[in-house]
Amino acid sequence: MKVSNVLDFLFDTKWDDLPPDVQTMAESCVFDLLGVAAGALATDATQIIGDHAVRHFGAGSGPAARLMFDGRSASPVGMALAGAMSIDSLDGHDGYPPAKGHIGVSVLPAILGVADTMPSALDGRTLLNLIVIGYELAARMAVAQHSTTTDYHASGSWNGVACAAIVARMLGLDQSRVREAMGIAEYHGPRSQMMRCIEHPTMVKDSSGWGAMTGVSSAYLAESGFTGAPAIIVEAPEVEPIWKDLGSRWIITEQYFKPYPVCRWAHGQIAAVQTLQRAHDIRHEAVTHIEIITFYEACCLNHPRPSNTEQAQYSLPFPVAAMLVKGKVGAEEITTGLNDPDILRLSDLVEMTEATLQDARYPGQRISKAIITMVDGTRYESDNTPPIGSPETPLTREELEAKFHDLADPFLGVERATRVKENVAALSNGAPIEEFLDTALTAP
Repeated sequence: MKVSNVLDFLFDTKWDDLPPDVQTMAESCVFDLLGVAAGALATDATQIIGDHAVRHFGAGSGPAARLMFDGRSASPVGMALAGAMSIDSLDGHDGYPPAKGHIGVSVLPAILGVADTMPSALDGRTLLNLIVIGYELAARMAVAQHSTTTDYHASGSWNGVACAAIVARMLGLDQSRVREAMGIAEYHGPRSQMMRCIEHPTMVKDSSGWGAMTGVSSAYLAESGFTGAPAIIVEAPEVEPIWKDLGSRWIITEQYFKPYPVCRWAHGQIAAVQTLQRAHDIRHEAVTHIEIITFYEACCLNHPRPSNTEQAQYSLPFPVAAMLVKGKVGAEEITTGLNDPDILRLSDLVEMTEATLQDARYPGQRISKAIITMVDGTRYESDNTPPIGSPETPLTREELEAKFHDLADPFLGVERATRVKENVAALSNGAPIEEFLDTALTAP
């Protein structure tokens, strides 16, 4: 597929032509991301990056956009930075396994930031249509980058290129300038070392904030005549096969939703111990050893005693222990619950073992096995367990809504959170987006 076909897809895709399951998934992605954004109000990173965007990325003489669940104004570039970095600060957002990363975390804030400058130009279906396009482009950009580079770069290195394309369309740029926007975003994108943040967790996370910022900035630069084409992950001959199914295979339907706000690499293990606990009525006080048989990348999540939420989100032992002690892994467990003595005791008992089978299945499958040993010597062994929330093990709508309210209600209140949910549902009816933006972009 030539770049002209990619650009045709960007400009010609219409909401009414999308399959019903694609339309439904777009709404679900927006809904889930907003729940995570609300829950992320608990993190220090959200406050820091919001203040930074207002102080250093002000609108100046250009258009202004409100920050997510904040209400203060910055430029659309600053809003995209703050929104994506805030969502990324609570690792509960959707993802795509072959990308080894996340799409919506950057695509949604980029769209909302620019939409807030032109609300009357968009309706709900137009906004959701842009979401779909963003997911389809970004998923293929991720796979293209992973196939052409040796290092494992964080999501911001490729999702920003999709943000540039979407925002360029929103700004009314022609195809030649969209090419420039994508090339600028790829060239200036954050080629961040993902495994460094896994081994040394900090607020930089998956670089999605910088990716969103770069993407929106690149579109505005292209509008002004700045050049940067081509984007190699779109136009190089060796990535052409990756783009051939664009418009016929809808990758947005292949995203997973996270039931727990921690790295996806730990989800199969959490599910495995939860299954054992429910099957055998395991009491955490009687556990003497936990072995997790898993893949290499998961073994890198070796932070049994996290001192901050970033370390907790990139830990495998801690959320496994939290599930056994609390019966859940939510925002509370990985923010204010870091010093729970029962969780820390079990976390110290977790032994991680890399195994050939699990390595061979990654990244398409992320299966893991748990073996729990009790004080009387009894051993309980799980099957190889996949994460919950993938297309093969989907969350129900009721479970997705429960997750949303668990994250959003403590910060927005039940009434406001319910309005957000209702306004997201109204988007697919073609409703004006002003009320939706007001509920998503004003302070609680």
